[in-house]
Amino acid sequence: MLDKIKEFFTHKERNLRDNRWIFLSMLIGAIGSLIASFVLSVEAVELAANPNAVLSCSINIVLNCATVAAHPSAHLFGFPNSFLGLIAEPIVITVAIAGLAGVKFPRRFMFAAQIMYTLGLLFAFYLFSVSYFVIGALCPWCLLVTATTTFVWFAITRYNVRENNLYLPPKASRVMHRIIEKDYDKVALFSLVTLLVVVILVKYGPYLFS
Repeated sequence: MLDKIKEFFTHKERNLRDNRWIFLSMLIGAIGSLIASFVLSVEAVELAANPNAVLSCSINIVLNCATVAAHPSAHLFGFPNSFLGLIAEPIVITVAIAGLAGVKFPRRFMFAAQIMYTLGLLFAFYLFSVSYFVIGALCPWCLLVTATTTFVWFAITRYNVRENNLYLPPKASRVMHRIIEKDYDKVALFSLVTLLVVVILVKYGPYLFS
C-alpha cells in the first residue's frame, strides 16, 4: 500500500507528478479551511445566542476570536463570513479529489475556479488586514483560513498556468511558464507566508503567548 502511494507521487513524468502534488496540497488546504470555517460558524451561532460566551480560541487579548467576530467585518454580507467557507471548500475538495483521480477539467471551468479563488484570496487578506490594523486582535482559525487559502491559490494557479487555462496573451503565457518551470512561484509562496509570520510577530509577538 505504502509503495503504491509512494509510486503515485513520484511518477517519472514531471507534469503528472506535479499535478498530483498540486491537487494533494489543494485537498489538504481545503480540508483545513473547511474545518476552520465549521468551527467559526459554530462559534458565530454561539455568540449570536450569547454575546458574552467564552470561545475556545479566545486565548488572550491578542488571540481572540470573540473580539474579531464582534467587528462588522465578520458579517460583511449579513451573515458570518465563515458560512462562505462551508459553501466553497467542499467544491475545492471535490475538484482536488477528482484531480487526484486523473480527471481533466474543462478550460473554462478552471478559469472560473481561478477567478473565484482569487476573489477568495483577496477577501481573506482583506479580513486579515482589518484584524491586523483596525481590530488589533487575531483569530487563530481565521489565520488558518488565510494560510490555507494562500496555499490553495498558489497551487491552482500553478496548475492553470501550466495547462494554459488562463487565456493569457502568448508573451505573458511564456513568462508565466518560465516562472513555473523554475519554481519561482514556490519561492513567492513561502516568501509571502514568511512575511505574514514576521509582521504578526513584529506587532503582536510579545502578547501572543502572554
